Amino acid sequence: MGQLFLCSLAAYVFARLKFPGHDTLFLLYLATLMVPEQVRMIPLFIILKKLGWLNTYRGLIVPGLFSVFGTFLLKQFFQNIPMSLQDAATIDGAGRLRIFFSIILPLSKPALATLAIFTFMFTWNQFLWPLIIIFTEEIKTLTVGLTSFQSYYLNKYNLLMAGATLAIMPVMIVFLSMQRYFVQGITLTGLKR
Repeated sequence: MGQLFLCSLAAYVFARLKFPGHDTLFLLYLATLMVPEQVRMIPLFIILKKLGWLNTYRGLIVPGLFSVFGTFLLKQFFQNIPMSLQDAATIDGAGRLRIFFSIILPLSKPALATLAIFTFMFTWNQFLWPLIIIFTEEIKTLTVGLTSFQSYYLNKYNLLMAGATLAIMPVMIVFLSMQRYFVQGITLTGLKR
């Protein structure tokens, strides 16, 4: 939810507001996608260690509250929403936040659902970051826990497959609950506006 909110705010700024250096800032912002995640983990680990967030839920959640991919995806969708809707709302006296919450976000349900599915799948299946930051068994994520489970029960494939099936269930539930928005987003991309 945090990533949807923060990425949609940043995407709205990049898609709808023009300011000096807008394009340059966005290109620099996109350039951070070229830096591998493994390279960013070392400074992030040091920062979280100084904050005292190692082996905590905050250390797992806060670094994932924002993504460049999410901002880019939503920015591209926001640019396809007609400016006439925003102009009409401005004439009616709506401010930028009112336009964002009353016009842009309701029209962006397909893009938000797509980002929610991608974000949930990436976060749920993330292995390396939780492995580095979590030390105790109590707050291990499911992917790290399954690896530990595999080392405990080396030849018990039936138990391992049961754990893997349980790990897949939330992803399936999220996808099936948002499938109609996802399909709606695919069909909207084929239409000219």
